[in-house]
Amino acid sequence: MAVAIGFLLLAVLLVIGLPVALALALSGAVGLYFVGGTALSTGILAAAPLGAVESYEFVMIPMFILMANFIVVSGVADDMFNIAKTWMGRVPGGLAHATAITGAAFGAISGSSTAAAATLSSTTIPGMIKHGYDRRLASGVVAISGTLSMLIPPSGAMIIYALLADMSVAKLLIAGIIPGLMVTAAIMLTILFLVWRNPDHAPSAESYTWRQKFGSLKSAWSFILLFTLVTVVIYTGIGTPTEASAVGALAALLLAVSRGTTVKELIHAALATAEASCMIALIFLGAQIFVYFLTMTQATQDLVTYVMGSGIPPLAILILALAMYLILGCFMDLVAMLILTVPVITPLILELGYDPIWFAVITIVMGEVGVLTPPLGMNVFVISKYTKMPVADVFRGSFPHVIAHLILVAILVAFPGLVTWLPSTMQ
Repeated sequence: MAVAIGFLLLAVLLVIGLPVALALALSGAVGLYFVGGTALSTGILAAAPLGAVESYEFVMIPMFILMANFIVVSGVADDMFNIAKTWMGRVPGGLAHATAITGAAFGAISGSSTAAAATLSSTTIPGMIKHGYDRRLASGVVAISGTLSMLIPPSGAMIIYALLADMSVAKLLIAGIIPGLMVTAAIMLTILFLVWRNPDHAPSAESYTWRQKFGSLKSAWSFILLFTLVTVVIYTGIGTPTEASAVGALAALLLAVSRGTTVKELIHAALATAEASCMIALIFLGAQIFVYFLTMTQATQDLVTYVMGSGIPPLAILILALAMYLILGCFMDLVAMLILTVPVITPLILELGYDPIWFAVITIVMGEVGVLTPPLGMNVFVISKYTKMPVADVFRGSFPHVIAHLILVAILVAFPGLVTWLPSTMQ
């Protein structure tokens, strides 16, 4: 009875538009009251706030967000796009390919999908439209390229997943590298298909000499250095992911200062980081209360027992779980999806014998699809805001990439070694 009341209240609060953090906290607190009365609910409410954010690993989240914000104000994204544009030259859909490459590069030094989408919107879409690119094609490429920040380390979504599932943050971050490269390739192949089908949607761009191509690489040192600092420190075990995040934030600050970023812009980046970090901390607080409620009612254990005794094949359960993320993505952002589902789904995945890191990665890929699907495609609304394009046009431009992502998920399900091999080589 208490479980039904808690979940029903959570659903109602989310439907009426209450913020996810408050909906989780309120429904969890009410559920705890029905389980153990006032003493239990007030005791957990008194302990939950500190328990939600006291972990050493939680420091990674504000550090990587700060790193991303310093990168945004430093203007490095402009350099990345110019390098990619120079090298792609007159390749069909060259500017769109350059956008995908820029999204991958930006994802390698940023953990924020929203920041990536906003930056790419202001950097690449005007250039593509100026060269005669179809607006839907341009917006769709930017929408999907922004999601690479969820997969390529440092990824805020992966850090949150690892903290919720109590798994190795370092291994999960490294596990995203090969799938991230595959997603980038899938985006570029989709662009080639769209340009082949409608050549007039992506006119040929300016060609460059080899001298100009190699000359453009002089400005690439900054984001190569940042990516190397963060990834190598995590992969080799020289430092913990938390230490790597601090090194990355400091390096991004020095980079921003060296590029002439003003004090006002640095303060703006710090304030934006504080706002985002507080929002995530509040969500963690609400999730902690709701997880306590699930633990006290043994709802997760009962679900695992029921599913394991149902006789449903493990692959069918896996497909249903992934379909659940696709449906949830139509109504909430990735962080909310992870907060709501990871504490419940992780024990089930472990009981089925699936690798938790592999499942986490394909879940994140499904989350990428979620930020592009109506009615609440987060990246779509960000792009629409920055470019003044109708939301419906951005959704239509993103649709081919949604199909490509679903095909990629099927490949990752069929060949789990694509995800698990690289983290297995870590010390």
